[in-house]
Amino acid sequence: MTGTTRFSAQELQAARDRLVPDVVASGLSVLFCGINPGLMTAATGFHFARPGNRFWPVLHLSGFTPRRLAPAEQDELLSYGLGITNVVARATARADELTAEEYREGGRILAEKVERLAPRWLAIAGVTAYRTAFGEKHAQIGPQERTIGTTRIWALPSPSGLNAHWTAGTMAEEFARLREAAGVPDRRTA
Repeated sequence: MTGTTRFSAQELQAARDRLVPDVVASGLSVLFCGINPGLMTAATGFHFARPGNRFWPVLHLSGFTPRRLAPAEQDELLSYGLGITNVVARATARADELTAEEYREGGRILAEKVERLAPRWLAIAGVTAYRTAFGEKHAQIGPQERTIGTTRIWALPSPSGLNAHWTAGTMAEEFARLREAAGVPDRRTA
């Protein structure tokens, strides 16, 4: 299934609250963590599937992948030592539909998952989600002091098309900082 699949409003609403499986393995270099699945992601079963979401273009522009992957190719991330999960598993149309309690519970579940999988870095794509899920009210974009076991944490800007504060270019610069810190080679030149 590609990003060109169109769903009716009714089909998207039917995907509300649907769970989307993680793309994970033990010992990843970077486990990317979205806020929660959007309705397009829930309808397709592929992370960051909404066409306006900049995750996949930024992942490539920052050198994590040798080409721009389509959401349907998400399992290829594992071959690069990368994975995807979410702070909150429940799909919604907008992240502002989530409650603070859902974020806190999601942070607890995420911490357990990270302890079990032990990635080198947990990259949370949404600093506000990180702040709420982990009670870090003053966290900024970039590496965090907090760790989960041996896993370091990096707060990234949300790639949502609703985040107008960051362009794809400035987001790619921040993702590239993480890539370099994680010791992941620039795959655009491989």
